[in-house]
Amino acid sequence: MSKFPEGFLWGGAIAANQAEGAYLEDGKGLSVSDILPVGKNRFDDLKLEVRDGVFYPSHEAIDFYHTYKEDIALLAEIGLKCFRTSIAWSRIFPNGDEQEPNEKGLAFYEDMFQTLKSYNIEPVITLSHFETPLHLVKAYGGWKNRKLISFFERYCEVVFNRYKGLVKYWMTFNEINHTHTLPLLGAGLHIGDVDEKEKLEDMYHASHHMFVASAKAVLIGHQVDNENQIGCMLSLSPVYPATCNPEDIFAANELRRRSLFYSDVQLRGEYPAYFNRIVEEHELNLTIPSEDLAVIKEGVCDYLGFSFYRSSLHEAGMKILGNTGGIIGKKNPYLQETPWGWPIDPLALRYVCNELTDRYQKPLFIVENGIGLHDKVVDGKIDDRDRMVYLKDHVEMMAEAIKDGCNIIGYTWWGPIDIVSAGTGEMEKRYGFIYVDKQNDGSGSMKRLKKESFHYYKKIIETNGASLELPAADEKGQI
Repeated sequence: MSKFPEGFLWGGAIAANQAEGAYLEDGKGLSVSDILPVGKNRFDDLKLEVRDGVFYPSHEAIDFYHTYKEDIALLAEIGLKCFRTSIAWSRIFPNGDEQEPNEKGLAFYEDMFQTLKSYNIEPVITLSHFETPLHLVKAYGGWKNRKLISFFERYCEVVFNRYKGLVKYWMTFNEINHTHTLPLLGAGLHIGDVDEKEKLEDMYHASHHMFVASAKAVLIGHQVDNENQIGCMLSLSPVYPATCNPEDIFAANELRRRSLFYSDVQLRGEYPAYFNRIVEEHELNLTIPSEDLAVIKEGVCDYLGFSFYRSSLHEAGMKILGNTGGIIGKKNPYLQETPWGWPIDPLALRYVCNELTDRYQKPLFIVENGIGLHDKVVDGKIDDRDRMVYLKDHVEMMAEAIKDGCNIIGYTWWGPIDIVSAGTGEMEKRYGFIYVDKQNDGSGSMKRLKKESFHYYKKIIETNGASLELPAADEKGQI
């Protein structure tokens, strides 16, 4: 028997900037993702412009802007109950600060959502997924400028009203806690050569303005349609202490708080007491008006959406680094790793679901989880058994978390169709159940091909998680 509740939202997740392409088509403006070149050092020495002779993978991506109907039909074959994507803010307001929206952008998403609904697939929509209009960064300095609150408010009013009855599940800012580790993507902050105090002030001002904007989005969304469910979204892979040394344990807890600070504010509606010490010890000069605090208090999110890819191992005093998978820690000798060096830790998913349930008593929505692999086409097939094993192990831990009492409303596998990697801009870091014939240099036919995992996830959904048996393999481990 299934351990998952009736109506559980099995799905898949992508982001507009990693799939759509058509980066200037039909009036779209540039976003922060459109200036990221391919390569593991794509965040180094960034210029706030598109440069000649540089390959930008988001500009074409997998051309979902033109192929969404065919791609959604393929995803419907898997049996998805929901599909998470984002609205590219710069398709609706090309510069971000216009008075009137771009009708062609609005019409594109309306047709996409109607297409999803025609297959009984529930859209799950992120309002800002690493897609801050570039003009807002260049002209205003990104989210450290509170003027962005009103721009975002206008954007939300437009899309909530336009898509009333088509979209029920929303999220405000994707992985908002990446304001610290990926400030350009997380908060539109292009941080130059500034001291640590100024850097932190910019980050916390940006965070505050995003908290207010998120709260206003919740209030607008509920006013437009009381059926709307509006969540926050964070990267919440857990942090373990490297040893039982009390200093490591306390340092790991402090690091964990740096992420949970964001969900504390968005789900509890107020700044946590420990934030006062952060401000005092770093001598930060922050402007937080009392009227903002009233808005934050009123506009708490309905659920907690989060990404989970790995755990990290933290030692007191070590430099804190992060990428799109979360905090980068020490190597954990107890865990295997993906080809990109990310620890594989299914039990940590159960751990974090319990941690978040104990802390917030709110519905949880696992909106990103998956594994990047080097998939090879052999005789017209892609045998991706490692992906199936990863999926099986994490679904099992999700079922255990539900048994523990966690209210998990859905699970969207990251990248059900191959898309551009946010961290490296690669195509060859593949997550999908559907292969896209495109390579890191942009070459390829764009042809879609079902992987073996396509059929495995289909079976999981058909049985509501009751059937997790892997397909039989030969003596070489091949299906």
